[in-house]
Amino acid sequence: MDHQSPSRKAPGLCSLRYSLALLLHFCNVAMISQRSCLTLTIVSMVNSSAPQGVPNASTSEHLDSIKNPVYNWSPQTQGIILSAIIYGMPFAQIPMGYISGLYPIKTVTSLGLLLSSLCNMLVPLAAEQGESLIIACRVVQGLSQGTVMVAQYTVWSKWAPPLERNRLTSVSVSGNMLGPCISLFATGFISQSLGWPVVFYIFGAGGCALSLLWFLLFYDDPAEHPWISLSEKEFITSSIVQVSSGGKSVPTKAIIKSLPVWAISLCCFAFSWTNTIMFMYMPTFLRAKLLINTREVRRRAGRLLTPLPPQNGVLSGLPYLLGWVFGNLAGCLADFFLARKILSLITIRKLFTTLGLLLPSLFSVSLLHPGASHLSTVACLMLASATPSFCTAGMLINPLDIAPRYYGLVKGITILFGIIGGLISSTLTGIILNQDPESSWLKIFLLMAALNVTSLIFYLVFMKVDVQDWAKELQQIRL
Repeated sequence: MDHQSPSRKAPGLCSLRYSLALLLHFCNVAMISQRSCLTLTIVSMVNSSAPQGVPNASTSEHLDSIKNPVYNWSPQTQGIILSAIIYGMPFAQIPMGYISGLYPIKTVTSLGLLLSSLCNMLVPLAAEQGESLIIACRVVQGLSQGTVMVAQYTVWSKWAPPLERNRLTSVSVSGNMLGPCISLFATGFISQSLGWPVVFYIFGAGGCALSLLWFLLFYDDPAEHPWISLSEKEFITSSIVQVSSGGKSVPTKAIIKSLPVWAISLCCFAFSWTNTIMFMYMPTFLRAKLLINTREVRRRAGRLLTPLPPQNGVLSGLPYLLGWVFGNLAGCLADFFLARKILSLITIRKLFTTLGLLLPSLFSVSLLHPGASHLSTVACLMLASATPSFCTAGMLINPLDIAPRYYGLVKGITILFGIIGGLISSTLTGIILNQDPESSWLKIFLLMAALNVTSLIFYLVFMKVDVQDWAKELQQIRL
């Protein structure tokens, strides 16, 4: 594929393509906020500072119970409810990756976000009906979010000029990091002032509005967009090799045998493994290493006894914010290196994949140093959680290089590997912590580092940036 810049110039940050990237960014913010807000509100949903059903309860207590209903869910039930959204995601990856190459991305993405938003707004009602309904609601929400996760990547196969793919992708995908940060800061305030059900209504309504905007403003082909300028249309269409969307059979065997696909998939497995450990078990590690009980802080905030203290809010939200910064920085640097011909495309992919997998390994192993101060421990933990975002300009966008026609399908395969990695890492880490509390973190971080390094070596050896032979067929028959 030709990665040289065309002679014509088009408007940059004020262009339609950057506006669409920003809109998709906020769509991801809404979607991930919907996914993560339950992790905080569930504390209010199952705990109360006053006994329920007391005959002489005050009027204020009665009103608070109406504003914040409480349910008798066991810890096991709470765990199932929280993880139910993950159950639906694996089933969406490969089928939706294939469908996104056949049906309009505009429809697939907007309907997926709309369904997720409606499910989010139904959570309070489903909770009243029983845990089975809320679990089913979360599974459907996971299925719809998995659809958006895959379909959105296909947008840039037609909208992103080669020298801007990294920036446009990083802008849109970085919403996945900003979403939990916003959810973390906003959920406590909304719950305290309006009640926890309003959290789901606000994030759900926001998602519905964004899905409508996406449906109205986005067109699959820039040549068909009614509001795009002529100069930008010519710039995009002349920069991108247009691929056919005809109904040819998928080269399944070739994809399965493709070493570059396996290289990307293994890195996605390691990437998700690292992210899951860092974000799910950061409070556990801080409590064990520094005796900082962030769970108790969140429990108190959930009981509406006191707002989340500022220093703990920053401690919980800073990794997401840093990840958002690093992801956008990686995209800008990658396009800068490519446009100035400082580095080749293959070197850029290898560089940012190396940074995204090797730096978390180094920072996490540094956490085990016995003489580390509290400040250095927190700094290393933040960086270990945020630096995987460098992969945004590395292996996460690599499927677009090797198979633009089957980008959605290949991306679905790699995301599926990532989901599996996250599920295994969360389960295995819990088992290690329960069985061997004394040396558990040594095993956890060394295993994570070994997996990252092994996957990285495989990637550096077998990765490619040229369109693979099995992905060229439809391009060759294009008129």
